[in-house]
Amino acid sequence: MRRSTPSWGKPGTWGRTLGKQALSKGNVMKLTESGKVTETKLKRIAALSAANFDMVFTHVIHHINKESLQTCFHELDGKKALGIDGVDKASYGKNLDENLQNLMKRMRAMAYIPGPVRQVEIPKDGKPGATRSLGISNFEDKLVQRMMHKVLESIYEPLFHENSYGFRPGRSCHDAVKALRAHLDANEVETVIDVDLSNYFGSISHIDVLEIIKKKISDPRLLRYLSRMFKAGTLVDGELTLSEEGVVQGSGCSPILANIFAHEVIDEWIEKTVKAHCTGRVKMVRYADDIVICCQYNRDAERIKTALSKRLAKFSLRMNKDKTSLVKFSKRQWRRGVKQETFDFLGFTFYLGKSRKGTCLVKVKTCGKRFRSKLQKANEWARAIRNRIPLKQIMKIAATKVRGHVQYYGISFNLEMVEIFIDKITKILFKWLNLSRVNYLCRLTTIIIAGHPQKKLVTFPS
Repeated sequence: MRRSTPSWGKPGTWGRTLGKQALSKGNVMKLTESGKVTETKLKRIAALSAANFDMVFTHVIHHINKESLQTCFHELDGKKALGIDGVDKASYGKNLDENLQNLMKRMRAMAYIPGPVRQVEIPKDGKPGATRSLGISNFEDKLVQRMMHKVLESIYEPLFHENSYGFRPGRSCHDAVKALRAHLDANEVETVIDVDLSNYFGSISHIDVLEIIKKKISDPRLLRYLSRMFKAGTLVDGELTLSEEGVVQGSGCSPILANIFAHEVIDEWIEKTVKAHCTGRVKMVRYADDIVICCQYNRDAERIKTALSKRLAKFSLRMNKDKTSLVKFSKRQWRRGVKQETFDFLGFTFYLGKSRKGTCLVKVKTCGKRFRSKLQKANEWARAIRNRIPLKQIMKIAATKVRGHVQYYGISFNLEMVEIFIDKITKILFKWLNLSRVNYLCRLTTIIIAGHPQKKLVTFPS
Protein backbone atom coordinates (compact mmCIF):
# COMPACT_ATOMS: atom_id res chain seq x y z
CA MET A 1 0.00 0.00 0.00
CA ARG A 2 1.43 3.32 -1.03
CA ARG A 3 1.62 5.97 1.65
CA SER A 4 2.43 9.61 1.32
CA THR A 5 5.81 11.07 2.17
CA PRO A 6 5.73 14.12 4.45
CA SER A 7 7.43 17.26 3.15
CA TRP A 8 9.40 17.95 6.29
CA GLY A 9 11.87 20.08 4.36
CA LYS A 10 9.16 22.76 4.17
CA PRO A 11 7.71 23.02 7.66
CA GLY A 12 4.74 25.18 8.44
CA THR A 13 3.07 25.33 5.02
CA TRP A 14 -0.50 24.46 4.28
CA GLY A 15 -3.61 26.09 2.87
CA ARG A 16 -6.53 25.92 0.46
CA THR A 17 -6.82 29.25 -1.25
CA LEU A 18 -3.45 29.48 -2.98
CA GLY A 19 -1.99 26.14 -2.00
CA LYS A 20 1.12 26.66 0.09
CA GLN A 21 0.71 29.54 2.48
CA ALA A 22 3.22 30.38 5.16
CA LEU A 23 1.79 29.77 8.59
CA SER A 24 3.78 32.61 9.98
CA LYS A 25 2.56 36.02 8.78
CA GLY A 26 2.47 39.50 10.21
CA ASN A 27 4.45 40.01 13.38
CA VAL A 28 6.47 36.82 13.19
CA MET A 29 9.98 36.19 14.40
CA LYS A 30 12.50 33.85 12.83
CA LEU A 31 12.76 30.31 14.13
CA THR A 32 14.44 30.41 17.52
CA GLU A 33 16.83 27.85 18.95
CA SER A 34 14.00 26.33 20.98
CA GLY A 35 11.96 26.19 17.79
CA LYS A 36 14.70 24.22 16.05
CA VAL A 37 14.80 21.75 18.94
CA THR A 38 11.01 21.34 18.74
CA GLU A 39 11.18 20.82 15.00
CA THR A 40 13.89 18.17 15.42
CA LYS A 41 11.79 16.28 17.97
CA LEU A 42 8.74 16.37 15.70
CA LYS A 43 10.83 15.04 12.81
CA ARG A 44 11.92 12.18 15.05
CA ILE A 45 8.29 11.36 15.83
CA ALA A 46 7.47 11.42 12.11
CA ALA A 47 10.38 9.11 11.34
CA LEU A 48 9.24 6.61 13.98
CA SER A 49 5.67 6.72 12.67
CA ALA A 50 6.82 6.23 9.08
CA ALA A 51 9.09 3.31 10.01
CA ASN A 52 6.33 1.44 11.86
CA PHE A 53 2.72 2.06 10.89
CA ASP A 54 1.51 -0.04 13.83
CA MET A 55 3.52 1.83 16.46
CA VAL A 56 1.52 3.27 19.37
CA PHE A 57 2.86 6.44 21.00
CA THR A 58 2.52 6.23 24.77
CA HIS A 59 3.91 9.58 25.88
CA VAL A 60 3.84 12.71 23.70
CA ILE A 61 2.34 15.40 25.95
CA HIS A 62 5.83 16.47 27.06
CA HIS A 63 6.37 17.98 23.61
CA ILE A 64 3.90 20.68 24.65
CA ASN A 65 6.27 22.69 26.82
CA LYS A 66 7.29 26.29 27.40
CA GLU A 67 9.85 26.30 24.59
CA SER A 68 7.50 24.80 21.98
CA LEU A 69 4.67 27.11 23.00
CA GLN A 70 7.03 30.07 22.72
CA THR A 71 7.75 29.00 19.14
CA CYS A 72 4.02 28.78 18.47
CA PHE A 73 3.57 32.27 19.92
CA HIS A 74 5.99 33.77 17.40
CA GLU A 75 4.29 31.89 14.54
CA LEU A 76 0.77 33.12 15.29
CA ASP A 77 -0.58 36.09 13.37
CA GLY A 78 -1.19 39.03 15.67
CA LYS A 79 -3.85 40.49 13.36
CA LYS A 80 -6.36 37.68 13.74
CA ALA A 81 -9.76 38.12 15.40
CA LEU A 82 -9.93 37.88 19.19
CA GLY A 83 -11.63 35.22 21.28
CA ILE A 84 -14.16 35.86 24.03
CA ASP A 85 -11.42 36.89 26.51
CA GLY A 86 -10.35 39.79 24.26
CA VAL A 87 -6.63 39.01 24.67
CA ASP A 88 -4.47 39.68 21.61
CA LYS A 89 -0.91 38.71 20.77
CA ALA A 90 0.61 42.03 21.82
CA SER A 91 -0.95 42.03 25.30
CA TYR A 92 -0.15 38.36 25.88
CA GLY A 93 3.45 38.92 24.78
CA LYS A 94 4.11 41.73 27.26
CA ASN A 95 4.63 39.12 29.99
CA LEU A 96 5.27 36.16 27.73
CA ASP A 97 7.57 34.17 30.03
CA GLU A 98 5.29 34.61 33.00
CA ASN A 99 2.18 33.73 31.00
CA LEU A 100 3.76 30.60 29.50
CA GLN A 101 5.06 29.46 32.89
CA ASN A 102 1.59 29.88 34.33
CA LEU A 103 0.06 27.96 31.44
CA MET A 104 2.51 25.09 31.79
CA LYS A 105 1.96 24.97 35.55
CA ARG A 106 -1.76 24.51 34.96
CA MET A 107 -1.20 21.92 32.22
CA ARG A 108 1.11 19.81 34.39
CA ALA A 109 -1.48 19.88 37.19
CA MET A 110 -4.23 19.02 34.65
CA ALA A 111 -5.87 22.31 35.64
CA TYR A 112 -5.86 23.87 32.17
CA ILE A 113 -9.39 24.09 30.76
CA PRO A 114 -9.90 25.49 27.23
CA GLY A 115 -12.37 28.36 27.00
CA PRO A 116 -15.49 28.40 24.82
CA VAL A 117 -15.05 29.23 21.15
CA ARG A 118 -16.66 32.38 19.80
CA GLN A 119 -18.68 31.44 16.74
CA VAL A 120 -19.23 33.81 13.82
CA GLU A 121 -21.03 33.31 10.52
CA ILE A 122 -19.29 34.15 7.24
CA PRO A 123 -20.86 34.06 3.75
CA LYS A 124 -20.27 31.13 1.42
CA ASP A 125 -18.81 31.80 -2.02
CA GLY A 126 -21.27 31.27 -4.83
CA LYS A 127 -24.23 30.78 -2.47
CA PRO A 128 -26.06 34.08 -1.82
CA GLY A 129 -27.51 34.20 1.67
CA ALA A 130 -25.76 30.99 2.77
CA THR A 131 -23.21 31.11 5.60
CA ARG A 132 -20.79 28.79 7.34
CA SER A 133 -19.69 28.82 10.95
CA LEU A 134 -16.18 29.87 11.93
CA GLY A 135 -14.79 29.47 15.45
CA ILE A 136 -12.42 31.94 17.12
CA SER A 137 -10.56 30.60 20.16
CA ASN A 138 -8.90 32.51 23.01
CA PHE A 139 -5.27 33.38 22.31
CA GLU A 140 -3.90 31.03 24.96
CA ASP A 141 -6.01 28.19 23.56
CA LYS A 142 -4.63 28.93 20.10
CA LEU A 143 -1.11 28.27 21.40
CA VAL A 144 -2.05 24.87 22.82
CA GLN A 145 -4.09 23.94 19.76
CA ARG A 146 -1.24 24.85 17.43
CA MET A 147 1.28 22.70 19.28
CA MET A 148 -1.21 19.85 19.57
CA HIS A 149 -1.75 20.11 15.82
CA LYS A 150 2.01 19.77 15.26
CA VAL A 151 2.23 16.67 17.45
CA LEU A 152 -0.75 14.98 15.78
CA GLU A 153 0.50 15.93 12.33
CA SER A 154 3.95 14.48 12.94
CA ILE A 155 2.35 11.15 13.91
CA TYR A 156 -0.32 10.92 11.23
CA GLU A 157 1.25 12.64 8.21
CA PRO A 158 3.33 9.54 7.26
CA LEU A 159 0.16 7.41 7.51
CA PHE A 160 -2.04 9.46 5.20
CA HIS A 161 -2.56 8.20 1.65
CA GLU A 162 -1.43 9.87 -1.56
CA ASN A 163 -5.05 10.59 -2.50
CA SER A 164 -5.46 13.07 0.40
CA TYR A 165 -4.46 16.69 -0.23
CA GLY A 166 -6.34 19.00 2.13
CA PHE A 167 -4.54 20.84 4.95
CA ARG A 168 -1.32 18.88 4.53
CA PRO A 169 2.23 20.28 4.43
CA GLY A 170 3.62 20.66 0.94
CA ARG A 171 0.26 19.94 -0.73
CA SER A 172 -2.20 22.30 -2.33
CA CYS A 173 -5.42 22.58 -4.31
CA HIS A 174 -3.37 22.71 -7.50
CA ASP A 175 -1.73 19.39 -6.60
CA ALA A 176 -5.15 17.78 -6.15
CA VAL A 177 -6.47 19.21 -9.43
CA LYS A 178 -3.31 18.12 -11.26
CA ALA A 179 -3.50 14.56 -9.87
CA LEU A 180 -7.17 14.21 -10.76
CA ARG A 181 -6.72 15.53 -14.29
CA ALA A 182 -3.66 13.31 -14.84
CA HIS A 183 -5.62 10.20 -13.85
CA LEU A 184 -8.62 11.08 -16.02
CA ASP A 185 -6.36 11.83 -18.97
CA ALA A 186 -4.26 8.66 -18.69
CA ASN A 187 -7.01 6.13 -17.87
CA GLU A 188 -10.35 5.16 -19.31
CA VAL A 189 -13.08 6.23 -16.89
CA GLU A 190 -16.76 5.60 -17.49
CA THR A 191 -18.20 7.34 -14.43
CA VAL A 192 -17.07 9.88 -11.88
CA ILE A 193 -18.76 10.03 -8.48
CA ASP A 194 -19.02 13.66 -7.39
CA VAL A 195 -19.48 13.24 -3.62
CA ASP A 196 -21.06 15.96 -1.50
CA LEU A 197 -20.94 15.57 2.29
CA SER A 198 -23.49 17.42 4.42
CA ASN A 199 -21.81 19.52 7.12
CA TYR A 200 -18.76 17.25 7.43
CA PHE A 201 -16.86 19.32 10.03
CA GLY A 202 -20.00 19.79 12.12
CA SER A 203 -20.88 16.07 12.07
CA ILE A 204 -17.62 14.53 13.29
CA SER A 205 -18.38 12.48 16.40
CA HIS A 206 -16.14 13.32 19.36
CA ILE A 207 -16.34 9.78 20.67
CA ASP A 208 -15.47 8.22 17.31
CA VAL A 209 -12.51 10.51 16.59
CA LEU A 210 -11.07 9.90 20.07
CA GLU A 211 -11.40 6.14 19.58
CA ILE A 212 -9.57 6.44 16.27
CA ILE A 213 -6.75 8.49 17.85
CA LYS A 214 -6.42 5.95 20.68
CA LYS A 215 -5.27 3.40 18.11
CA LYS A 216 -2.08 5.43 17.61
CA ILE A 217 -1.76 7.45 20.83
CA SER A 218 -2.26 6.03 24.31
CA ASP A 219 -1.06 9.08 26.25
CA PRO A 220 -3.96 9.63 28.71
CA ARG A 221 -3.11 13.28 29.38
CA LEU A 222 -3.11 14.25 25.71
CA LEU A 223 -6.36 12.38 25.14
CA ARG A 224 -7.90 14.09 28.16
CA TYR A 225 -6.98 17.52 26.87
CA LEU A 226 -8.44 16.64 23.47
CA SER A 227 -11.65 15.63 25.23
CA ARG A 228 -11.70 18.93 27.14
CA MET A 229 -11.22 20.82 23.90
CA PHE A 230 -14.28 19.10 22.44
CA LYS A 231 -16.32 19.87 25.54
CA ALA A 232 -15.39 23.57 25.63
CA GLY A 233 -18.47 24.43 23.58
CA THR A 234 -19.25 27.38 21.34
CA LEU A 235 -20.59 30.81 22.27
CA VAL A 236 -23.30 32.01 19.86
CA ASP A 237 -24.95 35.38 20.56
CA GLY A 238 -24.00 35.12 24.23
CA GLU A 239 -25.42 31.60 24.62
CA LEU A 240 -23.11 28.65 25.34
CA THR A 241 -23.82 25.57 23.23
CA LEU A 242 -22.40 22.13 24.05
CA SER A 243 -22.44 19.24 21.59
CA GLU A 244 -21.07 15.71 21.26
CA GLU A 245 -20.22 16.15 17.60
CA GLY A 246 -18.46 18.61 15.36
CA VAL A 247 -15.01 20.24 15.22
CA VAL A 248 -15.08 24.01 14.91
CA GLN A 249 -13.71 25.32 11.63
CA GLY A 250 -11.08 27.89 12.42
CA SER A 251 -9.70 25.98 15.39
CA GLY A 252 -5.99 25.18 15.29
CA CYS A 253 -6.70 21.45 15.55
CA SER A 254 -9.75 21.12 13.29
CA PRO A 255 -7.81 20.49 10.01
CA ILE A 256 -5.73 17.59 11.37
CA LEU A 257 -8.67 16.10 13.30
CA ALA A 258 -10.84 16.23 10.17
CA ASN A 259 -8.08 14.53 8.17
CA ILE A 260 -7.56 11.82 10.80
CA PHE A 261 -11.29 11.07 10.82
CA ALA A 262 -11.58 11.04 7.02
CA HIS A 263 -8.46 8.88 6.73
CA GLU A 264 -10.00 6.18 8.91
CA VAL A 265 -13.60 6.43 7.71
CA ILE A 266 -13.11 7.06 3.97
CA ASP A 267 -9.52 6.73 2.72
CA GLU A 268 -8.65 3.43 4.40
CA TRP A 269 -12.04 1.97 3.47
CA ILE A 270 -11.59 2.90 -0.19
CA GLU A 271 -8.05 1.52 -0.36
CA LYS A 272 -8.53 -1.71 1.59
CA THR A 273 -12.16 -2.67 1.03
CA VAL A 274 -13.66 -0.95 -2.00
CA LYS A 275 -10.85 -1.54 -4.47
CA ALA A 276 -10.71 -5.24 -3.56
CA HIS A 277 -14.39 -5.68 -4.47
CA CYS A 278 -14.41 -3.70 -7.72
CA THR A 279 -13.96 -5.10 -11.21
CA GLY A 280 -12.17 -2.11 -12.69
CA ARG A 281 -9.74 0.59 -11.61
CA VAL A 282 -10.90 2.99 -8.88
CA LYS A 283 -9.18 6.27 -7.99
CA MET A 284 -10.23 8.70 -5.28
CA VAL A 285 -8.98 12.27 -4.83
CA ARG A 286 -9.93 14.05 -1.61
CA TYR A 287 -9.31 17.58 -0.42
CA ALA A 288 -10.74 17.81 3.12
CA ASP A 289 -14.45 17.09 2.55
CA ASP A 290 -14.34 17.58 -1.25
CA ILE A 291 -14.28 14.08 -2.76
CA VAL A 292 -14.20 12.74 -6.31
CA ILE A 293 -14.09 9.00 -7.12
CA CYS A 294 -13.15 7.91 -10.66
CA CYS A 295 -14.45 4.48 -11.72
CA GLN A 296 -13.45 2.50 -14.78
CA TYR A 297 -16.90 0.89 -14.95
CA ASN A 298 -20.29 2.39 -14.24
CA ARG A 299 -21.51 -0.68 -12.32
CA ASP A 300 -18.67 -0.22 -9.83
CA ALA A 301 -19.63 3.45 -9.41
CA GLU A 302 -23.24 2.55 -8.61
CA ARG A 303 -22.18 0.01 -5.98
CA ILE A 304 -19.64 2.40 -4.42
CA LYS A 305 -22.19 5.18 -4.11
CA THR A 306 -24.64 2.91 -2.30
CA ALA A 307 -21.97 1.44 -0.02
CA LEU A 308 -20.43 4.85 0.74
CA SER A 309 -23.75 6.17 2.03
CA LYS A 310 -23.99 3.26 4.47
CA ARG A 311 -20.34 3.62 5.50
CA LEU A 312 -20.77 7.32 6.30
CA ALA A 313 -23.98 6.69 8.26
CA LYS A 314 -22.08 4.24 10.45
CA PHE A 315 -19.95 7.17 11.68
CA SER A 316 -22.79 9.73 11.95
CA LEU A 317 -21.87 11.34 8.63
CA ARG A 318 -24.36 12.01 5.86
CA MET A 319 -24.00 12.12 2.11
CA ASN A 320 -26.12 14.73 0.38
CA LYS A 321 -28.00 12.46 -2.04
CA ASP A 322 -29.43 15.37 -4.02
CA LYS A 323 -25.99 16.80 -4.79
CA THR A 324 -23.97 13.56 -4.97
CA SER A 325 -24.15 12.41 -8.57
CA LEU A 326 -22.81 9.86 -11.04
CA VAL A 327 -21.20 11.83 -13.87
CA LYS A 328 -20.74 10.29 -17.32
CA PHE A 329 -17.13 11.01 -18.24
CA SER A 330 -16.10 8.40 -20.81
CA LYS A 331 -13.54 9.37 -23.44
CA ARG A 332 -14.52 6.32 -25.47
CA GLN A 333 -18.13 7.45 -25.65
CA TRP A 334 -17.04 11.02 -26.43
CA ARG A 335 -15.11 9.79 -29.48
CA ARG A 336 -18.30 8.09 -30.67
CA GLY A 337 -20.14 11.38 -30.52
CA VAL A 338 -22.02 10.70 -27.27
CA LYS A 339 -22.20 13.87 -25.17
CA GLN A 340 -20.55 13.56 -21.76
CA GLU A 341 -21.16 15.50 -18.55
CA THR A 342 -19.06 17.83 -16.41
CA PHE A 343 -18.31 18.11 -12.69
CA ASP A 344 -16.80 20.69 -10.34
CA PHE A 345 -13.86 20.21 -7.99
CA LEU A 346 -12.12 22.90 -5.93
CA GLY A 347 -13.52 25.76 -7.99
CA PHE A 348 -12.72 24.18 -11.39
CA THR A 349 -15.05 22.52 -13.90
CA PHE A 350 -13.70 19.33 -15.49
CA TYR A 351 -14.90 18.55 -18.99
CA LEU A 352 -13.87 16.63 -22.13
CA GLY A 353 -12.62 18.72 -25.02
CA LYS A 354 -10.61 18.49 -28.21
CA SER A 355 -6.87 19.00 -28.51
CA ARG A 356 -5.21 20.81 -31.41
CA LYS A 357 -4.73 17.45 -33.10
CA GLY A 358 -8.40 16.60 -32.65
CA THR A 359 -7.93 13.98 -29.94
CA CYS A 360 -9.97 13.76 -26.74
CA LEU A 361 -8.45 15.72 -23.87
CA VAL A 362 -9.48 16.34 -20.25
CA LYS A 363 -9.68 20.09 -19.68
CA VAL A 364 -10.48 22.38 -16.76
CA LYS A 365 -11.92 25.86 -16.51
CA THR A 366 -13.14 28.21 -13.80
CA CYS A 367 -16.38 27.02 -12.25
CA GLY A 368 -19.27 29.16 -13.54
CA LYS A 369 -20.78 29.73 -10.09
CA ARG A 370 -17.47 30.89 -8.64
CA PHE A 371 -16.83 33.10 -11.68
CA ARG A 372 -20.19 34.87 -11.45
CA SER A 373 -19.97 35.17 -7.66
CA LYS A 374 -16.56 36.87 -7.83
CA LEU A 375 -17.74 39.33 -10.47
CA GLN A 376 -20.83 40.16 -8.43
CA LYS A 377 -18.74 40.79 -5.33
CA ALA A 378 -16.29 42.92 -7.32
CA ASN A 379 -19.16 44.99 -8.68
CA GLU A 380 -20.63 45.54 -5.21
CA TRP A 381 -17.20 46.40 -3.79
CA ALA A 382 -16.37 48.92 -6.54
CA ARG A 383 -19.76 50.58 -6.16
CA ALA A 384 -19.42 50.90 -2.38
CA ILE A 385 -15.79 52.01 -2.26
CA ARG A 386 -15.56 54.48 -5.17
CA ASN A 387 -16.05 57.67 -3.12
CA ARG A 388 -14.58 56.52 0.20
CA ILE A 389 -10.85 56.06 -0.39
CA PRO A 390 -8.28 57.60 -2.77
CA LEU A 391 -8.05 56.30 -6.32
CA LYS A 392 -4.50 55.05 -5.87
CA GLN A 393 -5.54 52.89 -2.92
CA ILE A 394 -8.58 51.55 -4.80
CA MET A 395 -6.42 50.43 -7.70
CA LYS A 396 -3.85 48.88 -5.37
CA ILE A 397 -6.56 46.79 -3.69
CA ALA A 398 -8.07 45.85 -7.05
CA ALA A 399 -4.68 44.77 -8.39
CA THR A 400 -4.15 42.56 -5.33
CA LYS A 401 -7.55 40.91 -5.77
CA VAL A 402 -7.00 40.26 -9.48
CA ARG A 403 -3.50 38.92 -8.83
CA GLY A 404 -4.87 36.46 -6.29
CA HIS A 405 -7.50 35.24 -8.75
CA VAL A 406 -4.93 34.74 -11.50
CA GLN A 407 -2.51 32.92 -9.21
CA TYR A 408 -5.20 30.36 -8.34
CA TYR A 409 -7.11 30.01 -11.61
CA GLY A 410 -4.22 30.63 -14.00
CA ILE A 411 -3.58 26.99 -14.93
CA SER A 412 -3.45 25.05 -18.20
CA PHE A 413 -6.55 25.22 -20.42
CA ASN A 414 -8.00 28.11 -18.38
CA LEU A 415 -6.32 31.07 -20.07
CA GLU A 416 -9.51 32.23 -21.80
CA MET A 417 -11.54 32.35 -18.56
CA VAL A 418 -8.74 34.24 -16.79
CA GLU A 419 -8.56 36.84 -19.56
CA ILE A 420 -12.35 37.21 -19.55
CA PHE A 421 -12.24 37.78 -15.80
CA ILE A 422 -9.58 40.51 -16.12
CA ASP A 423 -11.55 42.17 -18.92
CA LYS A 424 -14.79 42.19 -16.92
CA ILE A 425 -13.06 43.48 -13.79
CA THR A 426 -11.57 46.28 -15.89
CA LYS A 427 -15.01 47.25 -17.19
CA ILE A 428 -16.48 47.15 -13.68
CA LEU A 429 -13.80 49.53 -12.39
CA PHE A 430 -14.25 51.96 -15.28
CA LYS A 431 -18.01 51.81 -14.89
CA TRP A 432 -17.99 52.88 -11.25
CA LEU A 433 -14.92 55.07 -11.12
CA ASN A 434 -15.84 56.91 -14.34
CA LEU A 435 -12.78 59.14 -14.32
CA SER A 436 -11.86 61.72 -16.91
CA ARG A 437 -8.14 61.54 -16.21
CA VAL A 438 -7.75 58.34 -18.19
CA ASN A 439 -4.03 58.61 -18.80
CA TYR A 440 -3.39 59.04 -15.08
CA LEU A 441 -5.51 55.96 -14.38
CA CYS A 442 -3.56 53.89 -16.89
CA ARG A 443 -0.27 54.79 -15.25
CA LEU A 444 -1.63 53.81 -11.84
CA THR A 445 -3.10 50.50 -12.95
CA THR A 446 -0.23 49.01 -14.94
CA ILE A 447 0.63 45.93 -12.94
CA ILE A 448 2.51 42.70 -13.39
CA ILE A 449 0.14 39.90 -12.43
CA ALA A 450 2.24 37.12 -10.91
CA GLY A 451 1.22 33.69 -12.03
CA HIS A 452 -0.44 34.85 -15.28
CA PRO A 453 -0.27 31.93 -17.76
CA GLN A 454 1.69 34.00 -20.27
CA LYS A 455 3.25 36.40 -17.73
CA LYS A 456 2.10 39.46 -19.68
CA LEU A 457 2.01 43.04 -18.56
CA VAL A 458 -1.66 43.61 -17.89
CA THR A 459 -3.00 47.15 -18.14
CA PHE A 460 -6.42 48.64 -17.78
CA PRO A 461 -7.06 50.21 -21.23
CA SER A 462 -7.95 53.83 -21.82
